[in-house]
Amino acid sequence: MSVLIEGFAPFYNDKSKLLILGSFPSVKSREVQFYYGNKQNRFWRIVSSHFGESLPLSVEDKHNFLVRRRIALWDIVTECEIIGSKDETIKNFQVADIKSLLQNSNIKYIILNGSKAYSIFCDNFSDVQVPYKKLPSTSPANTRFNEKEWHDAISAAFATD
Repeated sequence: MSVLIEGFAPFYNDKSKLLILGSFPSVKSREVQFYYGNKQNRFWRIVSSHFGESLPLSVEDKHNFLVRRRIALWDIVTECEIIGSKDETIKNFQVADIKSLLQNSNIKYIILNGSKAYSIFCDNFSDVQVPYKKLPSTSPANTRFNEKEWHDAISAAFATD
């Protein structure tokens, strides 16, 4: 018998401008109960260095960083069957209600963290009016990571500030 695992609620507020959408929380993230909990994942190093800030270590520090930098986090899959943390094993999934989030926030740009997030997003939300961009996954399993692409996309998201 397979078990459906629940992901996290979206993290955002009325000042959030950039939404970063992953696929589904990793095992490590589920253990710490917040996004990008695997210390080998490049996510927190990239976003903190982009803004010239030190790496946020605690969940509270990460919350504060995201609020200060107007970044929202969510995953495109809110519930699924998954083996470990492997995106390719995601099945029987529920898709996040992205349109509702966009209607109830000030999100102006979406970054899709990896191919799985991008694929599911395009299958369900390719008609959204908010610009979006696929980026290489920050997962430690991704050997083709490109840091410059991430910095360029974050800069583009805040270019109108």
